[in-house]
Amino acid sequence: MILIADSGATKTSWALLKDQKVILQDTAGFNPYYMDASVLQRILFEEMIPAIGKANVTAVYYYGSGCSTEKNCAIVSKALSERFPDSSVEVQHDLLAAARALLGHTEGIACILGTGANSCAYDGKHITENIPSLGYMFGDEGSGAYIGKKFLSAYLKGKLAKEINDAFEKTFHYTLEDILSSVYNKNNPGKYMAGFTRFLADHEHHDDVREILFSSFIDFFEESVSKYARYKIIPVSFVGSVAFHFRHILSEAAWQQGISIGKIEQGPMEGLIRYHRG
Repeated sequence: MILIADSGATKTSWALLKDQKVILQDTAGFNPYYMDASVLQRILFEEMIPAIGKANVTAVYYYGSGCSTEKNCAIVSKALSERFPDSSVEVQHDLLAAARALLGHTEGIACILGTGANSCAYDGKHITENIPSLGYMFGDEGSGAYIGKKFLSAYLKGKLAKEINDAFEKTFHYTLEDILSSVYNKNNPGKYMAGFTRFLADHEHHDDVREILFSSFIDFFEESVSKYARYKIIPVSFVGSVAFHFRHILSEAAWQQGISIGKIEQGPMEGLIRYHRG
């Protein structure tokens, strides 16, 4: 039996491939950049093992945020190997999960547009090139954090139409101090800013909101896709909640840039199940 994990900092989605059946389970998330191995051990023992019982797991494929260095991959691999001692264990970055899920064994460009953003060129087996996303401080164009930051900036500077301004204030009741404190003084400001995409989804047909979304996706294509040599020749595919929920505007931005869209999926798990089933 094969066990697949798609892990973020707040949630990990697991799939156990058992004959023709798939057993799905969600647990707490894990990121080796700021959590130690004991946290993953506890998640496995308390949340994962009870869900799969005494299943004879022969292979574990773990894709996770933060698994971009050998050190971090080793932390995750050790914890998994101790919990599944008779299994082969492969730990990879979540960007490879996106590439495998979206493209399988074919060439293309795979992108993540969720709270954060990332992209890569993929040859059907390996990631051959990656333009660093640099996070919400220096990059992450097109991500939920980037879109939220652009929206908040427009709101705080009085650039929004009265209709959207009033709707925002009616929904959130935030003061200037509330917003600045959440961005500069509290944990995970990227997630905080990305949270406003839900409001934007409710008002995406308003000109101001549409312009913020459209320009954010144009920025993503210019900064994170156009750097790949064959970006107008091979398809560009997406995984992530922002790409999925704003796919019509994303597709329009791609068309303007002369880019051909492949797949747009909300999450990678279905594609990973297809990939590992062969």
